[in-house]
Formats: sequence, structure tokens, C-alpha cells
Amino acid sequence: MSDKVKFEIEFVIQSSPQLLYQYLSTPSGLSEWFADNVNSRGEVFSFIWDGSEEQAKLLKRKSDEFVRFCWLDNEDDSFYEMRIIVDEITKDVSLFITDFAEEDEIEEAKMLWENQVSDLKQVLGSK
Repeated sequence: MSDKVKFEIEFVIQSSPQLLYQYLSTPSGLSEWFADNVNSRGEVFSFIWDGSEEQAKLLKRKSDEFVRFCWLDNEDDSFYEMRIIVDEITKDVSLFITDFAEEDEIEEAKMLWENQVSDLKQVLGSK
């Protein structure tokens, strides 16, 4: 078993928290930007990329605030979480990602999230 390192990355998204949450928490929303196709059966979501399938369990969610998944083939306690943060003063909406990766793969993992979130912003019409 390997030791994964937790990392966090934040993106400013021009969207309402309610709309953004739909893209983070539903199979139809996730398949718009996160994977080629997403299906769910209860708490288990199947993510399909280029014909390969990964399954993740929805661990926790709070409407318009966050979703937390863990990959079913994980052998550790790692998870990934997408949290919506609204600045109380400016009302700016941020997407705060928490994920885990091998120490030598953190930069690659961050770049992957940057690409995914770039697709999300395009779908939302955000800059």
C-alpha cells in the first residue's frame, strides 16, 4: 500500500452554487465535464473515460455545498471532495478540490483537475 499525499486546489467559478452543485453531484452533470459518461446506482457512480470504467462511492454530500467520493478500487482512506465556497463579502463562488496522489504525481494530478475544471467552466459559460 502506498502513502498518498493530500492536496487542495481552488478555482474561482462564475456560477450560482445551486447550478454548480448540479454539475458536481448528478451523473448527467458530471458527464458534461468530468468523464465521457457517468451512471449511478444508488451511492455508486460509474465513471467512463475512453472505454475504461472506474467506480466511486458517494461518501457524503450536502446540497449546494459539497460532494465527497472515494474510488472503490482504493486500498487506502483517500477520497476526493469538491466543495463550493461562497465569499461572504464579494459573493464570489469558488470550487475547492481536495484529492490525494502519490507525492511524485501531485503536479500531474493538479494539471488533470485544471483541465477538468476548465471544461466545467466552459459548460457553465464561466471565465
